[in-house]
Amino acid sequence: MRTLIISDLHLGSVSGADVLRRAELRAPLLNALAGVDRLVLLGDVLELRHGPPRDAMAAARPFFEDLGRALAGRELIIVAGNHDHSLIEPWLERRGEEREPPPLGVEQLLDPAEVSPMLERIAEWASPARVRSAYPGLWVRPDVYATHGHYLDCHLTVPTLERLSVGAMSRVLGRPAEAFAAVEDYEAVSAPVFAWRDAVARDGRTGSALNGVATVTAWRALRGESAGASNGRPGARGRMGAGPAALARLRRAALVSAFPLAVGALNRAGIGPLRADVSSGELRRAGLRAMGEVAERLGLGDCYVVFGHTHRAGPLPGDREEEWRWRAGRLVNAGCWLYAPAFLSSPPGESSYWPGSCVIVEDSGPPVVERLLLDRRHAELRPPRA
Repeated sequence: MRTLIISDLHLGSVSGADVLRRAELRAPLLNALAGVDRLVLLGDVLELRHGPPRDAMAAARPFFEDLGRALAGRELIIVAGNHDHSLIEPWLERRGEEREPPPLGVEQLLDPAEVSPMLERIAEWASPARVRSAYPGLWVRPDVYATHGHYLDCHLTVPTLERLSVGAMSRVLGRPAEAFAAVEDYEAVSAPVFAWRDAVARDGRTGSALNGVATVTAWRALRGESAGASNGRPGARGRMGAGPAALARLRRAALVSAFPLAVGALNRAGIGPLRADVSSGELRRAGLRAMGEVAERLGLGDCYVVFGHTHRAGPLPGDREEEWRWRAGRLVNAGCWLYAPAFLSSPPGESSYWPGSCVIVEDSGPPVVERLLLDRRHAELRPPRA
């Protein structure tokens, strides 16, 4: 069986950066499905943190209808991530209502109708493809396990908002990440965080602190970047006068100086361990270390672990192979389908965050990363102006 895996579609993003909402950018993916038996959408399929679910569902419907026609009679498996945890939450909530449920395994395969109304509606749109849901992941092959990867935030050393949120919840509940050994441990500290964010977005659009804009702005400042500099557009310095530009530089300098002190305070408060290094290399290494720890704590054994979440595809040519290994196996990242200029370089396709990556899993051999949008330019991927 030939399986194609994609992750982090974020359909319904308020910025319009979700490239698969556009028919011309769906075409390479739909063409790639001609030779596969199964498609896995590996989490963050919908963007449910930017506003009401109805908005994301409306944006996603044309994609799923096209997908259903392209996959007719074949299998579509949908895995929930952290940005669309509401897809699986109704099932998680119901399973313990009447009696103590059995422990969550690393793979639950479910019919959409028993999971949530949103998944049931998606399955209707995707007909005549055969739709199932999996959580928190699935065994694609006896030696290939696929999961979104959001559990890695519990072990991440980079102080992202998600990492700080689950770290605080872990502290409140008295469940330290270094003692985790089962799916329930990860769900206990992450599900309350996801539920709060979903509730905030349910009735209206969220602000920059929750939709990711503020995080990207802070990351740029900490890395000495100005807005727009990564994709060939003029940076902030070129757009502002000398006075505003000088003030912006002073604010960035203050943020950079205060950041290590803030990280130290978080470590002393028991939220860490965290590091003040937010370089691109450390972002990659930290994500891989954390995902390897999840794999080990869940007892996945000697296998390939395919994940998404970090948006960074790999391993790619030039990557250090040892970074993509964990004690018992190897890691593969499916990348994303989100145009995020902050993480892209000017030459098209050069960045490992360039959208359009997928992972192909055959009956044998290692999973292979393929990149379906390398022939596209920034201007083709950039969201059209409203």
